[in-house]
Amino acid sequence: MSGEDTQAASPGRSRARRVAAVVLTVVAGLLVLFALVAPNNLAQLTPAAFVRIPVEALVVTALALVLPSRWRRVLAGVVGAVLGVLTVLKLVDMGFNEVLSRPFDPILDWSFVSAGLDFLRGEVGGAGAVAAAIGVVLLILAVVVFTVLAALRLTRLAAGRRTGSTRVLAVLGVGWIVAAVFGVQLAPGQPIASRSAAALAFDDLRQVGTDLHDKQEFAAQLAADPFRDVPGDQLLQGLRGKDVLLTFVESYGRFAVEGSDIAPAIDAQLDAGTQQLAAAGFSARSGFLDSATFGGGSWLAHASVQSGTWVDNQQRYNTLLGSDRLSLTRAFGKAGWKTVQDVPAHTQPWPEGKYYGFQQYYDFRNVGYQGPGYAYATMPDQYTLSFLQRTELAAQNRKPVMAEVDFVSSHAPWSPRPTLVDWNKVGDGSIFDPQPAQGEDPEQVWKDPNQIRHAYGNAIQYTLDTLVSYLKTYGNDNTVLVFLGDHQPPVVTPAGINHQVPITIVAKDPAVLDRISDWHWTTGLKPAQTAPVWKMDTFRDRFLTAFAK
Repeated sequence: MSGEDTQAASPGRSRARRVAAVVLTVVAGLLVLFALVAPNNLAQLTPAAFVRIPVEALVVTALALVLPSRWRRVLAGVVGAVLGVLTVLKLVDMGFNEVLSRPFDPILDWSFVSAGLDFLRGEVGGAGAVAAAIGVVLLILAVVVFTVLAALRLTRLAAGRRTGSTRVLAVLGVGWIVAAVFGVQLAPGQPIASRSAAALAFDDLRQVGTDLHDKQEFAAQLAADPFRDVPGDQLLQGLRGKDVLLTFVESYGRFAVEGSDIAPAIDAQLDAGTQQLAAAGFSARSGFLDSATFGGGSWLAHASVQSGTWVDNQQRYNTLLGSDRLSLTRAFGKAGWKTVQDVPAHTQPWPEGKYYGFQQYYDFRNVGYQGPGYAYATMPDQYTLSFLQRTELAAQNRKPVMAEVDFVSSHAPWSPRPTLVDWNKVGDGSIFDPQPAQGEDPEQVWKDPNQIRHAYGNAIQYTLDTLVSYLKTYGNDNTVLVFLGDHQPPVVTPAGINHQVPITIVAKDPAVLDRISDWHWTTGLKPAQTAPVWKMDTFRDRFLTAFAK
Protein backbone atom coordinates (compact mmCIF):
# COMPACT_ATOMS: atom_id res chain seq x y z
CA MET A 1 0.00 0.00 0.00
CA SER A 2 1.42 3.43 -0.90
CA GLY A 3 1.88 6.27 1.57
CA GLU A 4 -1.09 8.08 0.04
CA ASP A 5 -3.27 5.00 0.54
CA THR A 6 -2.15 4.67 4.16
CA GLN A 7 -2.95 8.31 4.86
CA ALA A 8 -6.35 7.93 3.18
CA ALA A 9 -7.19 4.79 5.11
CA SER A 10 -6.01 6.14 8.46
CA PRO A 11 -8.81 8.73 8.89
CA GLY A 12 -11.35 6.06 7.96
CA ARG A 13 -10.04 3.67 10.60
CA SER A 14 -9.90 6.49 13.10
CA ARG A 15 -13.54 7.40 12.47
CA ALA A 16 -14.53 3.73 12.78
CA ARG A 17 -12.74 3.47 16.10
CA ARG A 18 -14.44 6.63 17.36
CA VAL A 19 -17.84 5.34 16.27
CA ALA A 20 -17.13 1.97 17.91
CA ALA A 21 -16.03 3.73 21.09
CA VAL A 22 -19.21 5.82 21.16
CA VAL A 23 -21.36 2.74 20.56
CA LEU A 24 -19.60 0.81 23.34
CA THR A 25 -20.03 3.74 25.72
CA VAL A 26 -23.73 4.05 24.92
CA VAL A 27 -24.23 0.29 25.38
CA ALA A 28 -22.32 0.40 28.67
CA GLY A 29 -24.43 3.32 29.85
CA LEU A 30 -27.67 1.59 28.92
CA LEU A 31 -26.62 -1.62 30.66
CA VAL A 32 -25.71 0.20 33.88
CA LEU A 33 -28.86 2.33 33.66
CA PHE A 34 -30.96 -0.85 33.31
CA ALA A 35 -29.21 -2.37 36.30
CA LEU A 36 -29.84 0.74 38.39
CA VAL A 37 -33.40 1.78 37.57
CA ALA A 38 -35.23 -1.00 35.71
CA PRO A 39 -38.27 -2.26 37.64
CA ASN A 40 -38.57 -5.96 38.47
CA ASN A 41 -42.01 -6.22 36.92
CA LEU A 42 -42.61 -6.43 33.18
CA ALA A 43 -45.81 -4.40 33.45
CA GLN A 44 -43.75 -1.43 34.73
CA LEU A 45 -41.03 -1.79 32.10
CA THR A 46 -41.88 1.38 30.16
CA PRO A 47 -39.76 4.25 28.75
CA ALA A 48 -40.81 6.39 31.73
CA ALA A 49 -39.15 3.89 34.05
CA PHE A 50 -35.75 4.94 32.69
CA VAL A 51 -36.24 8.71 32.94
CA ARG A 52 -34.76 8.69 36.43
CA ILE A 53 -31.63 9.85 38.24
CA PRO A 54 -30.07 6.94 40.13
CA VAL A 55 -28.42 8.10 43.35
CA GLU A 56 -26.04 5.13 43.22
CA ALA A 57 -24.61 6.41 39.93
CA LEU A 58 -24.02 9.85 41.45
CA VAL A 59 -22.18 8.41 44.45
CA VAL A 60 -19.99 6.07 42.37
CA THR A 61 -19.18 8.84 39.87
CA ALA A 62 -18.15 11.18 42.68
CA LEU A 63 -15.84 8.53 44.12
CA ALA A 64 -14.41 7.76 40.69
CA LEU A 65 -13.46 11.42 40.28
CA VAL A 66 -11.43 11.54 43.50
CA LEU A 67 -9.95 8.06 43.80
CA PRO A 68 -6.59 7.15 42.27
CA SER A 69 -6.77 4.94 39.18
CA ARG A 70 -6.03 1.68 40.99
CA TRP A 71 -8.76 2.13 43.58
CA ARG A 72 -11.11 3.46 40.92
CA ARG A 73 -10.75 0.15 39.04
CA VAL A 74 -11.40 -1.78 42.25
CA LEU A 75 -14.50 0.34 42.90
CA ALA A 76 -15.76 -0.19 39.34
CA GLY A 77 -15.16 -3.95 39.54
CA VAL A 78 -17.02 -4.35 42.82
CA VAL A 79 -19.89 -2.06 41.81
CA GLY A 80 -20.16 -3.73 38.39
CA ALA A 81 -20.30 -7.21 39.93
CA VAL A 82 -22.97 -6.15 42.43
CA LEU A 83 -25.02 -4.49 39.69
CA GLY A 84 -24.64 -7.61 37.55
CA VAL A 85 -26.02 -9.81 40.31
CA LEU A 86 -28.85 -7.35 40.97
CA THR A 87 -29.64 -7.34 37.24
CA VAL A 88 -29.92 -11.12 37.25
CA LEU A 89 -32.20 -10.92 40.30
CA LYS A 90 -34.38 -8.35 38.53
CA LEU A 91 -34.72 -10.59 35.50
CA VAL A 92 -35.62 -13.54 37.72
CA ASP A 93 -38.10 -11.33 39.58
CA MET A 94 -39.73 -10.46 36.25
CA GLY A 95 -40.22 -14.14 35.53
CA PHE A 96 -41.57 -14.89 39.00
CA ASN A 97 -43.92 -11.91 38.89
CA GLU A 98 -45.26 -13.03 35.53
CA VAL A 99 -45.77 -16.68 36.48
CA LEU A 100 -46.18 -16.72 40.26
CA SER A 101 -47.39 -13.14 40.87
CA ARG A 102 -44.60 -12.45 43.37
CA PRO A 103 -40.88 -11.65 43.29
CA PHE A 104 -38.15 -14.25 43.69
CA ASP A 105 -37.05 -15.10 47.23
CA PRO A 106 -33.25 -15.53 47.01
CA ILE A 107 -33.24 -17.70 50.14
CA LEU A 108 -36.23 -20.00 49.71
CA ASP A 109 -37.06 -20.30 46.03
CA TRP A 110 -34.24 -22.52 44.78
CA SER A 111 -36.62 -25.48 44.74
CA PHE A 112 -38.18 -23.94 41.64
CA VAL A 113 -34.94 -24.66 39.78
CA SER A 114 -35.51 -28.41 40.00
CA ALA A 115 -39.21 -27.94 39.18
CA GLY A 116 -38.24 -25.91 36.11
CA LEU A 117 -35.77 -28.58 35.00
CA ASP A 118 -38.48 -31.23 35.38
CA PHE A 119 -40.75 -29.13 33.18
CA LEU A 120 -38.02 -28.73 30.56
CA ARG A 121 -37.29 -32.45 30.58
CA GLY A 122 -40.94 -33.05 29.75
CA GLU A 123 -40.79 -30.50 26.94
CA VAL A 124 -37.39 -30.99 25.29
CA GLY A 125 -35.96 -34.14 26.88
CA GLY A 126 -33.07 -34.63 29.30
CA ALA A 127 -30.35 -33.41 26.94
CA GLY A 128 -32.34 -30.32 26.04
CA ALA A 129 -32.94 -29.53 29.72
CA VAL A 130 -29.22 -29.82 30.47
CA ALA A 131 -28.38 -27.62 27.48
CA ALA A 132 -30.91 -25.03 28.62
CA ALA A 133 -29.49 -25.08 32.16
CA ILE A 134 -25.96 -24.56 30.84
CA GLY A 135 -27.20 -21.73 28.65
CA VAL A 136 -28.82 -20.01 31.63
CA VAL A 137 -25.62 -20.28 33.69
CA LEU A 138 -23.58 -18.83 30.83
CA LEU A 139 -26.09 -16.01 30.42
CA ILE A 140 -25.85 -15.16 34.13
CA LEU A 141 -22.05 -15.08 33.93
CA ALA A 142 -22.21 -12.93 30.79
CA VAL A 143 -24.51 -10.40 32.47
CA VAL A 144 -22.15 -10.06 35.44
CA VAL A 145 -19.01 -9.84 33.27
CA PHE A 146 -20.48 -7.30 30.86
CA THR A 147 -21.80 -5.17 33.73
CA VAL A 148 -18.30 -5.11 35.28
CA LEU A 149 -16.78 -4.11 31.93
CA ALA A 150 -19.44 -1.40 31.51
CA ALA A 151 -18.71 0.02 34.96
CA LEU A 152 -14.97 0.05 34.25
CA ARG A 153 -15.49 1.88 30.97
CA LEU A 154 -17.83 4.51 32.39
CA THR A 155 -15.70 5.30 35.46
CA ARG A 156 -12.60 5.54 33.27
CA LEU A 157 -14.44 7.91 30.92
CA ALA A 158 -15.63 10.07 33.83
CA ALA A 159 -12.14 10.30 35.34
CA GLY A 160 -10.67 11.18 31.95
CA ARG A 161 -13.01 14.16 31.60
CA ARG A 162 -13.06 15.49 35.15
CA THR A 163 -14.26 19.01 34.42
CA GLY A 164 -17.22 17.96 32.28
CA SER A 165 -18.04 15.05 34.57
CA THR A 166 -17.99 17.30 37.64
CA ARG A 167 -20.40 19.76 36.01
CA VAL A 168 -22.79 17.01 34.93
CA LEU A 169 -22.58 15.44 38.40
CA ALA A 170 -23.41 18.77 40.06
CA VAL A 171 -26.44 19.35 37.81
CA LEU A 172 -27.78 15.83 38.27
CA GLY A 173 -27.11 15.97 42.01
CA VAL A 174 -29.16 19.14 42.38
CA GLY A 175 -31.86 17.61 40.19
CA TRP A 176 -31.94 14.47 42.36
CA ILE A 177 -32.29 16.52 45.57
CA VAL A 178 -35.09 18.66 44.14
CA ALA A 179 -36.94 15.62 42.78
CA ALA A 180 -36.54 13.80 46.09
CA VAL A 181 -37.76 16.74 48.18
CA PHE A 182 -40.85 17.33 46.05
CA GLY A 183 -41.52 13.66 45.24
CA VAL A 184 -41.50 14.20 41.47
CA GLN A 185 -42.71 11.14 39.54
CA LEU A 186 -43.26 10.48 35.85
CA ALA A 187 -45.31 7.39 36.65
CA PRO A 188 -46.79 5.97 39.89
CA GLY A 189 -44.08 4.24 41.94
CA GLN A 190 -41.28 5.54 39.66
CA PRO A 191 -39.78 8.68 41.22
CA ILE A 192 -37.26 10.76 39.28
CA ALA A 193 -34.95 10.54 42.30
CA SER A 194 -34.21 6.83 42.09
CA ARG A 195 -32.61 4.51 44.61
CA SER A 196 -33.86 1.30 43.00
CA ALA A 197 -30.65 -0.72 43.18
CA ALA A 198 -30.05 0.09 46.85
CA ALA A 199 -33.69 -0.61 47.65
CA LEU A 200 -33.56 -4.00 45.92
CA ALA A 201 -30.41 -4.99 47.82
CA PHE A 202 -31.93 -3.79 51.10
CA ASP A 203 -35.15 -5.71 50.44
CA ASP A 204 -33.19 -8.91 49.83
CA LEU A 205 -31.25 -8.49 53.07
CA ARG A 206 -34.42 -7.71 54.97
CA GLN A 207 -36.03 -10.83 53.49
CA VAL A 208 -33.25 -12.96 54.98
CA GLY A 209 -34.12 -11.67 58.46
CA THR A 210 -37.82 -12.18 57.84
CA ASP A 211 -37.24 -15.77 56.71
CA LEU A 212 -35.21 -16.61 59.80
CA HIS A 213 -37.89 -15.20 62.10
CA ASP A 214 -40.65 -16.98 60.18
CA LYS A 215 -38.94 -20.36 60.60
CA GLN A 216 -39.19 -20.10 64.36
CA GLU A 217 -42.75 -18.82 64.26
CA PHE A 218 -43.88 -21.60 61.92
CA ALA A 219 -42.29 -24.31 64.07
CA ALA A 220 -44.43 -23.07 66.96
CA GLN A 221 -47.56 -23.21 64.76
CA LEU A 222 -46.80 -26.81 63.79
CA ALA A 223 -46.52 -27.82 67.43
CA ALA A 224 -49.96 -26.37 68.24
CA ASP A 225 -51.99 -29.17 66.60
CA PRO A 226 -55.46 -29.71 68.12
CA PHE A 227 -55.82 -33.10 66.40
CA ARG A 228 -52.43 -34.65 67.18
CA ASP A 229 -53.59 -36.63 70.22
CA VAL A 230 -57.14 -37.47 69.12
CA PRO A 231 -57.58 -41.28 69.21
CA GLY A 232 -58.15 -43.00 65.87
CA ASP A 233 -61.62 -44.21 66.84
CA GLN A 234 -62.68 -40.59 67.29
CA LEU A 235 -61.46 -39.47 63.88
CA LEU A 236 -63.57 -39.39 60.71
CA GLN A 237 -66.50 -41.36 62.12
CA GLY A 238 -68.80 -39.74 59.59
CA LEU A 239 -66.90 -41.36 56.70
CA ARG A 240 -66.60 -44.91 58.03
CA GLY A 241 -66.66 -47.42 55.19
CA LYS A 242 -66.22 -44.76 52.50
CA ASP A 243 -63.50 -44.60 49.87
CA VAL A 244 -62.27 -41.01 49.95
CA LEU A 245 -60.37 -39.61 46.98
CA LEU A 246 -58.62 -36.27 47.57
CA THR A 247 -57.76 -35.18 44.03
CA PHE A 248 -55.77 -32.10 43.05
CA VAL A 249 -56.53 -30.73 39.57
CA GLU A 250 -53.40 -28.99 38.35
CA SER A 251 -53.88 -25.24 37.66
CA TYR A 252 -57.65 -25.37 38.27
CA GLY A 253 -58.09 -21.78 39.41
CA ARG A 254 -61.04 -19.46 39.79
CA PHE A 255 -59.97 -17.97 36.45
CA ALA A 256 -61.30 -21.15 34.82
CA VAL A 257 -64.85 -20.71 36.12
CA GLU A 258 -65.28 -16.97 36.45
CA GLY A 259 -64.24 -13.71 34.78
CA SER A 260 -62.53 -15.09 31.68
CA ASP A 261 -63.49 -15.89 28.11
CA ILE A 262 -62.97 -19.61 28.76
CA ALA A 263 -65.24 -19.67 31.82
CA PRO A 264 -68.62 -19.94 30.01
CA ALA A 265 -67.67 -23.25 28.34
CA ILE A 266 -66.28 -24.69 31.58
CA ASP A 267 -69.29 -23.48 33.58
CA ALA A 268 -71.66 -25.10 31.08
CA GLN A 269 -69.67 -28.31 31.40
CA LEU A 270 -69.87 -28.19 35.20
CA ASP A 271 -73.62 -27.62 35.05
CA ALA A 272 -74.01 -30.54 32.65
CA GLY A 273 -71.82 -32.70 34.88
CA THR A 274 -73.97 -31.79 37.89
CA GLN A 275 -77.05 -33.01 36.03
CA GLN A 276 -75.37 -36.21 34.83
CA LEU A 277 -74.19 -37.05 38.32
CA ALA A 278 -77.60 -36.25 39.80
CA ALA A 279 -79.12 -38.74 37.37
CA ALA A 280 -76.63 -41.30 38.70
CA GLY A 281 -77.60 -40.51 42.29
CA PHE A 282 -74.72 -38.19 43.23
CA SER A 283 -74.87 -34.75 44.81
CA ALA A 284 -72.14 -32.12 45.10
CA ARG A 285 -71.23 -29.00 47.06
CA SER A 286 -68.66 -26.43 45.95
CA GLY A 287 -66.78 -23.45 47.34
CA PHE A 288 -63.43 -21.68 47.02
CA LEU A 289 -60.10 -21.90 48.80
CA ASP A 290 -57.48 -19.17 48.86
CA SER A 291 -54.34 -21.00 47.73
CA ALA A 292 -50.97 -20.68 49.43
CA THR A 293 -49.30 -20.39 46.02
CA PHE A 294 -49.93 -18.95 42.56
CA GLY A 295 -49.04 -20.20 39.09
CA GLY A 296 -46.72 -22.95 40.36
CA GLY A 297 -45.31 -24.57 43.49
CA SER A 298 -48.11 -27.15 43.66
CA TRP A 299 -46.40 -28.94 46.55
CA LEU A 300 -47.03 -25.90 48.75
CA ALA A 301 -50.77 -26.12 48.14
CA HIS A 302 -50.86 -29.87 48.78
CA ALA A 303 -48.97 -29.38 52.04
CA SER A 304 -51.31 -26.58 53.17
CA VAL A 305 -54.43 -28.69 52.60
CA GLN A 306 -52.96 -31.80 54.18
CA SER A 307 -51.37 -30.19 57.23
CA GLY A 308 -53.80 -27.43 58.12
CA THR A 309 -50.97 -24.89 58.12
CA TRP A 310 -50.12 -22.06 55.73
CA VAL A 311 -47.20 -23.42 53.68
CA ASP A 312 -46.39 -20.62 51.26
CA ASN A 313 -42.63 -21.04 50.87
CA GLN A 314 -39.98 -23.74 50.67
CA GLN A 315 -38.64 -23.09 54.15
CA ARG A 316 -42.05 -23.76 55.68
CA TYR A 317 -42.43 -26.82 53.49
CA ASN A 318 -39.10 -28.26 54.63
CA THR A 319 -39.93 -27.49 58.26
CA LEU A 320 -43.29 -29.24 57.90
CA LEU A 321 -41.72 -32.37 56.43
CA GLY A 322 -39.51 -32.70 59.50
CA SER A 323 -42.42 -32.35 61.92
CA ASP A 324 -44.99 -34.75 63.38
CA ARG A 325 -47.92 -32.53 62.36
CA LEU A 326 -50.98 -34.70 61.61
CA SER A 327 -51.68 -34.77 57.89
CA LEU A 328 -55.09 -35.68 56.49
CA THR A 329 -53.55 -38.87 55.14
CA ARG A 330 -52.18 -39.80 58.58
CA ALA A 331 -55.56 -39.03 60.15
CA PHE A 332 -57.26 -41.48 57.79
CA GLY A 333 -54.57 -44.09 58.42
CA LYS A 334 -54.92 -43.64 62.17
CA ALA A 335 -58.69 -44.13 61.82
CA GLY A 336 -58.33 -47.43 59.93
CA TRP A 337 -58.19 -46.53 56.23
CA LYS A 338 -55.59 -47.82 53.78
CA THR A 339 -53.82 -44.67 52.64
CA VAL A 340 -52.48 -44.23 49.12
CA GLN A 341 -50.52 -41.52 47.36
CA ASP A 342 -50.73 -41.50 43.56
CA VAL A 343 -48.39 -38.93 42.00
CA PRO A 344 -47.90 -39.68 38.28
CA ALA A 345 -45.69 -36.59 37.74
CA HIS A 346 -42.95 -38.09 39.91
CA THR A 347 -40.29 -39.96 37.98
CA GLN A 348 -37.66 -40.06 40.76
CA PRO A 349 -37.68 -41.23 44.39
CA TRP A 350 -39.56 -38.92 46.77
CA PRO A 351 -38.45 -39.84 50.30
CA GLU A 352 -39.64 -36.55 51.81
CA GLY A 353 -43.20 -37.52 50.86
CA LYS A 354 -43.26 -39.99 53.74
CA TYR A 355 -44.33 -37.10 55.98
CA TYR A 356 -47.87 -37.49 54.63
CA GLY A 357 -48.15 -41.02 56.02
CA PHE A 358 -49.23 -42.96 52.94
CA GLN A 359 -49.06 -46.75 53.23
CA GLN A 360 -48.89 -47.27 49.46
CA TYR A 361 -47.09 -44.97 47.05
CA TYR A 362 -47.51 -44.89 43.27
CA ASP A 363 -45.63 -42.77 40.78
CA PHE A 364 -44.72 -42.98 37.11
CA ARG A 365 -42.32 -45.85 37.75
CA ASN A 366 -44.69 -48.41 39.26
CA VAL A 367 -48.11 -47.96 37.67
CA GLY A 368 -47.38 -50.03 34.56
CA TYR A 369 -48.08 -47.26 32.08
CA GLN A 370 -46.97 -48.17 28.53
CA GLY A 371 -48.57 -45.28 26.67
CA PRO A 372 -47.23 -41.93 25.42
CA GLY A 373 -46.39 -38.81 27.36
CA TYR A 374 -48.17 -35.50 26.75
CA ALA A 375 -45.47 -32.83 27.01
CA TYR A 376 -45.10 -32.39 30.80
CA ALA A 377 -47.85 -34.89 31.64
CA THR A 378 -46.44 -38.39 31.98
CA MET A 379 -49.84 -40.03 31.44
CA PRO A 380 -53.52 -39.09 31.03
CA ASP A 381 -55.59 -38.51 34.15
CA GLN A 382 -57.91 -41.25 32.96
CA TYR A 383 -55.11 -43.80 33.21
CA THR A 384 -54.24 -42.60 36.71
CA LEU A 385 -57.80 -43.19 37.90
CA SER A 386 -58.15 -46.45 35.97
CA PHE A 387 -55.01 -47.87 37.58
CA LEU A 388 -56.15 -46.79 41.05
CA GLN A 389 -59.55 -48.38 40.46
CA ARG A 390 -58.13 -51.70 39.24
CA THR A 391 -55.35 -51.92 41.79
CA GLU A 392 -56.91 -50.57 44.98
CA LEU A 393 -60.62 -49.84 44.74
CA ALA A 394 -61.76 -53.01 42.95
CA ALA A 395 -59.90 -55.32 45.35
CA GLN A 396 -61.98 -57.73 47.41
CA ASN A 397 -62.06 -57.96 51.22
CA ARG A 398 -60.15 -54.72 51.69
CA LYS A 399 -60.13 -51.76 54.01
CA PRO A 400 -61.70 -48.53 52.81
CA VAL A 401 -59.17 -46.48 50.85
CA MET A 402 -58.16 -42.87 51.26
CA ALA A 403 -56.05 -41.71 48.29
CA GLU A 404 -54.49 -38.42 47.36
CA VAL A 405 -54.35 -38.30 43.56
CA ASP A 406 -52.44 -35.53 41.80
CA PHE A 407 -53.60 -35.01 38.22
CA VAL A 408 -51.17 -33.67 35.62
CA SER A 409 -53.10 -33.44 32.33
CA SER A 410 -53.93 -29.79 32.99
CA HIS A 411 -50.31 -28.83 33.68
CA ALA A 412 -48.75 -26.32 31.28
CA PRO A 413 -48.12 -26.33 28.32
CA TRP A 414 -51.67 -27.77 27.94
CA SER A 415 -50.98 -29.28 24.53
CA PRO A 416 -51.13 -31.89 23.25
CA ARG A 417 -53.95 -33.17 25.44
CA PRO A 418 -55.46 -36.62 25.92
CA THR A 419 -59.05 -37.50 25.13
CA LEU A 420 -61.30 -39.95 26.94
CA VAL A 421 -61.46 -43.56 25.79
CA ASP A 422 -63.65 -46.46 26.87
CA TRP A 423 -62.71 -47.26 30.48
CA ASN A 424 -62.74 -50.97 29.67
CA LYS A 425 -60.06 -50.41 27.03
CA VAL A 426 -57.61 -48.32 29.03
CA GLY A 427 -55.43 -51.34 29.81
CA ASP A 428 -51.74 -50.51 30.03
CA GLY A 429 -52.27 -47.14 28.35
CA SER A 430 -51.04 -48.12 24.89
CA ILE A 431 -54.48 -47.24 23.55
CA PHE A 432 -53.44 -43.59 23.94
CA ASP A 433 -50.45 -43.99 21.54
CA PRO A 434 -51.99 -42.09 18.58
CA GLN A 435 -53.30 -39.15 20.61
CA PRO A 436 -50.26 -36.84 21.05
CA ALA A 437 -49.59 -36.72 17.30
CA GLN A 438 -53.23 -35.75 16.72
CA GLY A 439 -53.04 -32.78 19.11
CA GLU A 440 -51.68 -29.28 18.66
CA ASP A 441 -47.97 -28.57 18.57
CA PRO A 442 -47.07 -26.71 21.80
CA GLU A 443 -44.70 -24.42 19.89
CA GLN A 444 -47.54 -23.26 17.68
CA VAL A 445 -49.99 -22.86 20.55
CA TRP A 446 -47.56 -20.76 22.58
CA LYS A 447 -47.12 -18.21 19.81
CA ASP A 448 -50.63 -16.86 20.45
CA PRO A 449 -51.94 -15.85 23.92
CA ASN A 450 -55.49 -16.66 22.83
CA GLN A 451 -54.50 -20.18 21.85
CA ILE A 452 -52.62 -20.65 25.12
CA ARG A 453 -55.67 -19.60 27.10
CA HIS A 454 -58.04 -21.86 25.20
CA ALA A 455 -55.60 -24.77 25.39
CA TYR A 456 -55.62 -24.31 29.16
CA GLY A 457 -59.43 -24.24 29.21
CA ASN A 458 -59.63 -27.39 27.11
CA ALA A 459 -57.17 -29.17 29.41
CA ILE A 460 -59.28 -28.31 32.46
CA GLN A 461 -62.38 -29.56 30.63
CA TYR A 462 -60.66 -32.86 29.90
CA THR A 463 -59.87 -33.46 33.58
CA LEU A 464 -63.38 -32.47 34.69
CA ASP A 465 -64.83 -34.81 32.05
CA THR A 466 -62.60 -37.57 33.38
CA LEU A 467 -63.82 -37.09 36.95
CA VAL A 468 -67.50 -37.07 35.99
CA SER A 469 -67.06 -40.08 33.72
CA TYR A 470 -65.20 -41.96 36.45
CA LEU A 471 -67.96 -41.39 38.99
CA LYS A 472 -70.64 -42.47 36.53
CA THR A 473 -68.67 -45.62 35.68
CA TYR A 474 -67.26 -46.72 39.02
CA GLY A 475 -68.81 -44.56 41.75
CA ASN A 476 -71.03 -46.16 44.35
CA ASP A 477 -72.70 -45.45 47.68
CA ASN A 478 -69.31 -45.53 49.41
CA THR A 479 -67.49 -43.19 47.04
CA VAL A 480 -66.58 -39.70 48.25
CA LEU A 481 -64.65 -37.49 45.85
CA VAL A 482 -63.00 -34.25 46.90
CA PHE A 483 -61.46 -32.37 43.99
CA LEU A 484 -59.84 -28.96 44.03
CA GLY A 485 -57.33 -26.80 42.25
CA ASP A 486 -53.83 -26.29 43.58
CA HIS A 487 -53.34 -22.76 42.24
CA GLN A 488 -54.38 -20.30 39.57
CA PRO A 489 -52.86 -21.09 36.15
CA PRO A 490 -49.52 -19.54 35.16
CA VAL A 491 -49.17 -17.18 32.18
CA VAL A 492 -52.87 -16.91 31.31
CA THR A 493 -54.04 -15.41 34.62
CA PRO A 494 -54.04 -11.58 34.55
CA ALA A 495 -51.73 -9.72 36.91
CA GLY A 496 -53.17 -8.87 40.30
CA ILE A 497 -55.89 -11.52 40.28
CA ASN A 498 -56.71 -13.44 43.46
CA HIS A 499 -55.20 -16.79 44.45
CA GLN A 500 -58.51 -18.62 44.75
CA VAL A 501 -59.26 -22.14 43.50
CA PRO A 502 -62.52 -24.09 43.33
CA ILE A 503 -63.13 -27.05 45.62
CA THR A 504 -65.94 -29.61 45.35
CA ILE A 505 -67.13 -32.59 47.38
CA VAL A 506 -69.21 -35.26 45.60
CA ALA A 507 -71.00 -38.18 47.28
CA LYS A 508 -73.95 -40.47 46.70
CA ASP A 509 -74.73 -40.96 50.40
CA PRO A 510 -76.71 -37.85 51.46
CA ALA A 511 -75.39 -38.17 55.03
CA VAL A 512 -71.95 -37.12 53.80
CA LEU A 513 -73.08 -33.77 52.44
CA ASP A 514 -75.46 -33.25 55.36
CA ARG A 515 -72.42 -33.01 57.60
CA ILE A 516 -71.14 -29.97 55.70
CA SER A 517 -74.47 -28.18 55.35
CA ASP A 518 -73.28 -25.42 57.68
CA TRP A 519 -70.41 -24.68 55.28
CA HIS A 520 -72.98 -23.02 52.99
CA TRP A 521 -71.23 -24.22 49.85
CA THR A 522 -73.01 -24.03 46.49
CA THR A 523 -75.06 -27.02 45.35
CA GLY A 524 -73.46 -28.63 42.28
CA LEU A 525 -70.00 -28.83 40.73
CA LYS A 526 -69.73 -25.09 40.03
CA PRO A 527 -69.23 -22.72 42.98
CA ALA A 528 -71.36 -19.60 42.79
CA GLN A 529 -69.71 -16.20 42.71
CA THR A 530 -70.92 -15.67 46.28
CA ALA A 531 -69.69 -19.06 47.55
CA PRO A 532 -67.58 -18.92 50.73
CA VAL A 533 -63.82 -18.44 50.37
CA TRP A 534 -61.61 -20.07 53.00
CA LYS A 535 -57.88 -19.99 53.39
CA MET A 536 -56.47 -23.27 52.16
CA ASP A 537 -54.91 -24.13 55.51
CA THR A 538 -58.31 -24.11 57.25
CA PHE A 539 -59.65 -27.05 55.24
CA ARG A 540 -58.03 -29.84 57.30
CA ASP A 541 -59.51 -28.74 60.60
CA ARG A 542 -62.95 -28.00 59.13
CA PHE A 543 -62.99 -31.38 57.39
CA LEU A 544 -61.85 -33.34 60.45
CA THR A 545 -64.36 -31.48 62.62
CA ALA A 546 -67.29 -32.05 60.24
CA PHE A 547 -66.71 -35.80 60.05
CA ALA A 548 -65.41 -36.37 63.59
CA LYS A 549 -68.42 -38.20 65.05
